[in-house]
Amino acid sequence: MIYLKALVTFKYTDEEMKTLEDLGYEIVFVDERDISFSKNMKDVDMMVCFNPFDKIDIENFPNLKWIQLLSAGINQVPLEKVKNQNIILTNNRGGYSIPIAEWTVMKILEMLKNSKEFYDKQREKLWKVNTSLLELYNKTIGFIGTGDIAQETAKRLKGFGVEIIGFNLSGRDAEYFDKTYKIDEIENFASQLDFLVIAAPYTEGTHHLVNENAFKTMKDGVYLVNIARGSIIDENALISNLQNGKVKKAALDVFEEEPLPEDSPLWNMDNVIISPHNSWASEMNFRRRYEIAYKNMKRYINNEELINVVDIKRGY
Repeated sequence: MIYLKALVTFKYTDEEMKTLEDLGYEIVFVDERDISFSKNMKDVDMMVCFNPFDKIDIENFPNLKWIQLLSAGINQVPLEKVKNQNIILTNNRGGYSIPIAEWTVMKILEMLKNSKEFYDKQREKLWKVNTSLLELYNKTIGFIGTGDIAQETAKRLKGFGVEIIGFNLSGRDAEYFDKTYKIDEIENFASQLDFLVIAAPYTEGTHHLVNENAFKTMKDGVYLVNIARGSIIDENALISNLQNGKVKKAALDVFEEEPLPEDSPLWNMDNVIISPHNSWASEMNFRRRYEIAYKNMKRYINNEELINVVDIKRGY
């Protein structure tokens, strides 16, 4: 049997580690929270990790041919070094799509049904009817990004009788979307959207994609959800447009600076729902993190095509 050396920085169960070894790997486990370079890592052929890159330099791994990320995002990866060393990069695309999709639908409904207000009333033991609640039916929802997370969300939203519009780099079709357009066309359609969901990868091209100019093209009273990366939105512009009512409400799971600073105005806004980058969480995540690593490690040692290969040039 061929044996390859794998550096794993996430603690799987002993049984799961054994199944990875049985594929033909010598496993070196070091928790990435405490990781530092050591000689027994130097000759590793591949890595399974989240983000050890601020503690170890992949240039110290001359045999490294493949990195399997356990995150969907790749902005923590030194992409130039990966490119220069001809390292294959794969991610956990799809691994968090179901819980994030469920979270997104929940927040859309919470904003329309004023859940935050009712929770406040419950704490105050205040019995007061609100007749201003809105329906999701017949609304138009736009997604920046039409990948796995967006498609899982769109699939769940279809039953509410909404129109779903997607924006991506090429304007390619996407499952469960009624229409798709190129991302640079968004300003032509922003005024039609009741909701805007940010579900795109963070790259140089998406940095502050949603800025003051973008907000100006949107419908007054638009709702916004961000489950991607905080820096896709210009946070100062968002705060301003939440204050002036252009954005009626926002549900934010990600921020330009995390943790969100205590002095951020967002904390005290009644029209903002904040969660601490938590939308990915579910009881199935640990299993899915193992499954993606197992499938790709099996494929790799058998010289088969890997899944979720990242296009380094595009950054996703």
